Amino acid sequence: MKHHLYNLNFEFIKAPIEFNKNTEKSVLQYCLGATLYMPGTKNILDKILKKELTNITSLVMCFEDAIDESDVEKAEQNVLFHLEKIALAIDNKEISLNDLPLLFLRVRNLLQFEKFLEKLSSQQAMILSGFVFPKFNSKNAGHYLKLLDYTGKSHNTILYGMPILEGKEIAFLETRNYELSNLKNILDPYKDLILNIRVGGTDFSSLFGVRRGINYSIYDIFTVRDCLADILNFFTRIEDEYSVSAPVWEYFLANKEHNINNVINRDIHKSLINRTPIIDEAIDGLLREVIIDKANGFIGKTIIHPSHARFVNAMQTVTKEEYEDAMQILNTSGGVIKSHSANKMNEINPHRSWAKKISYRAKAYGVVENDLSFLKLIVG
Repeated sequence: MKHHLYNLNFEFIKAPIEFNKNTEKSVLQYCLGATLYMPGTKNILDKILKKELTNITSLVMCFEDAIDESDVEKAEQNVLFHLEKIALAIDNKEISLNDLPLLFLRVRNLLQFEKFLEKLSSQQAMILSGFVFPKFNSKNAGHYLKLLDYTGKSHNTILYGMPILEGKEIAFLETRNYELSNLKNILDPYKDLILNIRVGGTDFSSLFGVRRGINYSIYDIFTVRDCLADILNFFTRIEDEYSVSAPVWEYFLANKEHNINNVINRDIHKSLINRTPIIDEAIDGLLREVIIDKANGFIGKTIIHPSHARFVNAMQTVTKEEYEDAMQILNTSGGVIKSHSANKMNEINPHRSWAKKISYRAKAYGVVENDLSFLKLIVG
């Protein structure tokens, strides 16, 4: 898979790399980008086999909130059918692993996960990138991770876990630090299997009876913002860092064409900060939130509508100025030097961790000329 395949004519300063589930984890965790959730009952087999999902580079087929409990068995059979047919197509050289989006399954609960694994063959496991664990907490975490580890080893393939941090224990101040500390201790021995930590922004909001409007970001909800900040504090410290994905943006305007051509030369960051309309309320709100996601160290974002993928992923690209700064920092032993563009100070040791992250993002999403390139890339 490769980002931005919908716009093959776009000229990058440095093109994004091709990746699959077997790509080195240090790079792969940056490649998730916009991760699309869909019901496990949905049939997308033809689109995968015909390579039509050019916008989608990672997706989650869901056995949990996206379907009724009565449909779990139907969803499981549908997913297993997809995996079997995809594996057969790869064996027949009709497609390759590089043609597939990273494919994950969100389990319903620990019992359903355990029973589903009994149905999973090694051939099917080879297609899967891993599993998403909802309502992940210190009581069930160890069980999930032991099963994940055992399953990957028994099928001789890498299977990653993506736990979703949500629920009262993290939401409520009096238990949050204790719960996050316990989770960190449980996760650390399995760190090589944790591709990404996801956060339940909607779940946190529900516990306080609030919901962000279309003209606000999740960071405007104080109680939720505090949850997210503490999760980042525990899991993105440089000496022991995990990849953490930003919460879902809930709004989309269906069946509406986005007229991007008339804003193609607009300064996107300035316009969003000043709340100058760019595309529409739903997309402007998404872009505004992605800017804050990136500023706080989130990597990628959950999406619930496929139209959001190109917007999120285009915003993950690295500008030429960022890339030049990062390379200058990584290739200098120490001290303080003037940036290549002569507009800032690059202090080598304090900025080195930032520079490493930029280098990984550049591999995953490519390097573009400047901020104006984001919208040009989105047009496709």
